[in-house]
Amino acid sequence: MTSVPLFVNGEGMRGGSVHHSIAEHPFLGVAHTAPIYRFYSVGDRFPALWPVAEGGVSVVGELYDVPLTTLRERFIPAEPEELELSVIQLIDGSSAVAVVLRPNYLNSAELVDISDQDGWRAYRSQAAATAGQ
Repeated sequence: MTSVPLFVNGEGMRGGSVHHSIAEHPFLGVAHTAPIYRFYSVGDRFPALWPVAEGGVSVVGELYDVPLTTLRERFIPAEPEELELSVIQLIDGSSAVAVVLRPNYLNSAELVDISDQDGWRAYRSQAAATAGQ
């Protein structure tokens, strides 16, 4: 069975709402993208990566060793329609598959650039703290 490294940076991470789709597969560790992406919150429901030529940041996430059949049958069907599968670059120069924002959603009013946050969990924690004030 062929497997690939899968980078997740939102609800696919441990404790996230779609983590169950990959939970049985080996966790390879915390990982960071190369600093060539912008990071968005899509309606505060999930995050999205977008590759950029300049002004990019490194985004923190988790890396898993996932069979292609799991990607096709369980992971991708659990992802929102605004995201699509792509190959991304990690900070060490290696590649992984990940979901990124579909180009037709780039100008969505739901997008909030959260690139200055320290990842999805940090953004959600800050948003929850702000809402509680």
